Formats: sequence, structure tokens, C-alpha cells
Amino acid sequence: MVLIYLFLYPGLDNVKKYMCDDDTLPKLNNLGNKDWHKTKTKAKEHVEEIAKELVLLYAKRDKSIGFSFSDDTPWQKEFEDSFEYELTEDQAVSINEVKLDMQDIKPMDRLLCGDVGYGKTEVAIRAAFKAVMDSKQVAYLVPTTILSLQQFNTFKTRMEKFSINVEMLSRFRTAKQQKKILKDLIDGKIDVLIGTHRILSKDVLFKDLGLLIVDEEHRFGVKAKETIKLFKETIDILSMTATPIPRTLHMSMVGIRGMSSITTPPLERMPVHTYVLEYDNYIVKNAIERELSRDGQVFYISNRVDNIDEITNKVRELVPYARVEYAHGQMSPREIEDIMIRYINHEIDVIVCTTILESGIDIQNANTIVIENADKLGLAALYQIRGRVGRSNKLAYAYITYKKNKSLSEVAEKRLKAIRDFTEFGSGFKIAMRDLEIRGAGNILGKAQHGHMASVGYELYLSMLEKAISKEKDGKIDDNISLKEVKIDLPISAYIPDTYIPNIMHKITMYHKISEASDEQEITNIVDELLDRFGDLPKEANNLIKIVEVRNLCRKIGITKVYIKNNYVIFESDIDTRKLKYYISSNDLLLFIQINLKELLTKISN
Repeated sequence: MVLIYLFLYPGLDNVKKYMCDDDTLPKLNNLGNKDWHKTKTKAKEHVEEIAKELVLLYAKRDKSIGFSFSDDTPWQKEFEDSFEYELTEDQAVSINEVKLDMQDIKPMDRLLCGDVGYGKTEVAIRAAFKAVMDSKQVAYLVPTTILSLQQFNTFKTRMEKFSINVEMLSRFRTAKQQKKILKDLIDGKIDVLIGTHRILSKDVLFKDLGLLIVDEEHRFGVKAKETIKLFKETIDILSMTATPIPRTLHMSMVGIRGMSSITTPPLERMPVHTYVLEYDNYIVKNAIERELSRDGQVFYISNRVDNIDEITNKVRELVPYARVEYAHGQMSPREIEDIMIRYINHEIDVIVCTTILESGIDIQNANTIVIENADKLGLAALYQIRGRVGRSNKLAYAYITYKKNKSLSEVAEKRLKAIRDFTEFGSGFKIAMRDLEIRGAGNILGKAQHGHMASVGYELYLSMLEKAISKEKDGKIDDNISLKEVKIDLPISAYIPDTYIPNIMHKITMYHKISEASDEQEITNIVDELLDRFGDLPKEANNLIKIVEVRNLCRKIGITKVYIKNNYVIFESDIDTRKLKYYISSNDLLLFIQINLKELLTKISN
């Protein structure tokens, strides 16, 4: 009896995990406290404003008439057949989803999520080729010059035999070269332009831009995203990321953006063996020597430019016979390019570099990485950096280190524990959400501060936002009825027994899922999950599911209370002040209630 009360009223669904990045905990209130009600009300009003702006933005896009790309040409098939690897099932599905979006008259806005090295680039390059086949130009936006160089080489190699002109606009191009590129671009002589933030500049004008691809979307700041929004009403956009920022992921999950996922690793790919430990010269020396003994190469990350030459000399002393060089973002583009080409050509054994490595370098022969002072790096950055190794069928190693005897902050400890824990394939989503737990997140639209989110916590904030967006989109949520709590007071045992789910965290997770199920399909999915993971439902758990079904039916017709009195089942409603009484005529009380509620629902509908 107590558990029914706890679960449904005031409800476990009223209890949310608090996640935000403030150093101090928020003020604590009782659930019934007026201060907490005021805090929630303010957050709700703020969320509704955001929802209106978001839905308006994407409704405008929905109504926009874009370019409907043609079906695949024979050239498309020939181009795709030139791919030397076999597509994974997820890649094939994602490619099809992107193509269908491109062929629709509505401008595409799709998010492609896939772990580091899972083949997002192949999806993008096929979409780019399809756009060029319809005489449209393509812009490929990347966060770093290194990535722009690598993607430029990839696209140019794959496309040049089809007479497609691919160019790059970044620091690797001189002022004279950039001037010519800008002229050729507006004249329509360039089909695919790959570049950094430079291609968002006002002087970069296209003759007929049809597709914008944003690589590593999570790396772009608010200013860049505001510029990208200017494209959104007219052209197709494909955004790609391994660790989506919360607002990007959530906008896709609530249906504002389309989303495709690549969760299947390439064939023969193995997880990276990850060690989180205090820095030790002996361990680092052995790690480098072991990699070089199998004719491999090593990344050595030191994120300080001012002493990178000292670090490089230290590595040379540890492994005297190794060819060691360094690279960092303050070097000239030509210097960086020369060093990276030498590294790619295996003229360098160990490259000491800053986090310029985070995006873009794909060298299959490099399968050991050492990271110094890892406690100073963000979790998503650590994950991306580690993803630079293990991109072949060789076993890869990551040594994530911090200074010996250093007292780590709580946040740093959490980050290092997370990067150690999440080594299996497809951890990008988990990393993104764990990073969110550690540092919180900004406003969904990017510019506003997240004071309201801090006041109620991220999970409750997003729950409010999802409901507000749903209401703005189709008006299905009615605060007076749909979200009204239903008090169910029945002499029935309804809970998840310890013998069924012994693990308390698994049990709490299932309670949350059950409490938030709002329709028959969601309930069916939960029952299927319970059966699959834990076996046949015991009577108490089955009663719990039935009570949620009763609650959902009550919400539909405005009933706020169900209880037993003098052998009568009594339904109280805010819509009809009369108490609707039904005499108990069945041994299965919950089934009896469900049947009579459905009858009531039918009568009211008519």
C-alpha cells in the first residue's frame, strides 16, 4: 500500500536526479513547499518561451520549400562501389535516411551520431556526391585545420576521377590562394568546399549552395551556430558528432531534428585498452618501446605550448633511438602540414602535440597514446583524443596520466573514472551524458544563461522542455488534465519485489520508466524489457503495470482520484464534481476498474 502511494502520489516521477555544474548545491525545499513551487513555475515559464522559439524556428523550416534532389544516378552507384570497405548495417541505414531527406522538398536537418572511427565520413561523402550530381555546391565545415586537411585529401582522392572540383579554405591557404578560391566559388567552379570557421565569413559566397555538412558539431561555439542558423531555412544540413552536446541530442530526441545513429563498430575493430594512472617515466618508456617494437607510432599529448620543446626532449631521452617531433596550433600552417605529412609517411615515430589532435587525425599505424595532465582536460576531449588510436585491427593502448602525488579535484576524479569505465564500443552517448552530469549544460538555444536549469536540475528542466515543445508542436498536452496527478488508493500490493530485481539502481530505473509511461505502446515496451531482462513478472509487478494503465486512463478523462469505500469503487473528477460509483463485481479489481474507465472514456468521447 505504501509503495503505491510512494510511486504514484506524490510519485517517484516527482523525484529527479539533480545534475548541473554549479559549485554549490541548490537550496533544498520540501515537495509541498511554496518556494519550490515558485522555482518550478519560473523555470516552466522560461522553458515555455524557449519551446515557442524553438518550435517557431523549426516550423518555419518545415514550411520552407527547399531543393528536392533527384534519385541516385548511375554515377552515384559507381562512386559508392569505389569504397574499399564493406558498409556496416548502421551506415547503410543512415545513408538511406540522409538520401530520403535530401530527396524531400523540405530542407533536411539531420544529426548523425556515431562513435569515433565508425564511418560518419562515408555517409557525408556520399551525400556530398549526390548534391554535386544535381549541380549543387557543398560546404563541409570542420573545427580544426588538421581535420580540414585530412578531409580535403579524402574527398579529393575519392572524387577527382569524377571531375568534381574539391577545394579547401583554411590557414593552410595563402591570402592569394584564398582570393582565387573565393572567386572560383562564386563563379561555380568549385563543387565542394572544405574548411574551418573561415567558410562562415561574410566574404565566402556560393553560386548555388545545396548542402552544408558540419563535422564534429559539438566543437562549434554559440557564435558559429548562430551563423549556421542563417543557412537553415533554405538548404539541407547534415550535422555529425561522436559526443553530442545535450541540447543537440535532446532536440533530435524530441523530434525537432531528424537523427541517425551508427552504433556498429567496423569489422575487426577492437576496444582501446585504457589505463588511468599517475605519470611514471618507466611505464611511459615501456609503452612507447612496445609500440615501436611492432613498427607502430605513438601520440604523446601535452597541452601546454610554452614547454612542449622540453617535453619533446624528455621523450627523446626516454627513447633515444625514436624519431620524435612536436606540433601545436601556434605553429604556421605550413610547418604543421609538413610535420603531419612526415608522420603519416612514418618518417616520425612519436609526435608530441597539443589537443590539435582531438579532431581529425586518422592514422591507422598509430596505436599507442600517452596523455599528460589528463585531469585538466574535459571528458569529451579525452574521449575524442583517445579515439585517435585503435582505428585498425591492431590492439591499441591509451595511458591517461596525471602528476604523481597530485590531489585531484572531485570533478577531475569523476572525469578520469568515466574515461576508464567507458572503453567499450559505442560509448560516445554515455560519455556525453556523463560529461553532462559532471559539468551541466547551457540553454537549449545556446545564448541564454542556464540559471533556470541550475535551479531545478537538468533532468527536470528537460522534462519540462519536452512537455512544452510537445504542447507547442501539436497541442496534445493539456496542463489541466494530461499532467494532473492521479491519486490511486487501493488495497492492492503493487511494487517491484527484491527477489525480482535485486539491484537497487536497476529497480529505481525501472520505477522511473514505469512511472513516466504515458501510452499503451510505452507500457508494452517496458513489459517486454522486464520479461527480457528479469523474466516473468511477479503478481506485484504486474499490479504496478496495471495501476499505471489505470492512471493513464484517468488522466484522459479528468479523473483525479480512485479509491474504495463500502465495497464501491469511487472515481472523483475535477470535470464532474459528482462521485462516479461502481459496485465491485469482480475478483480482479484492477481489470474491473480498467473496463469501467474505458466505458466512461467512451461515453465522454461521444
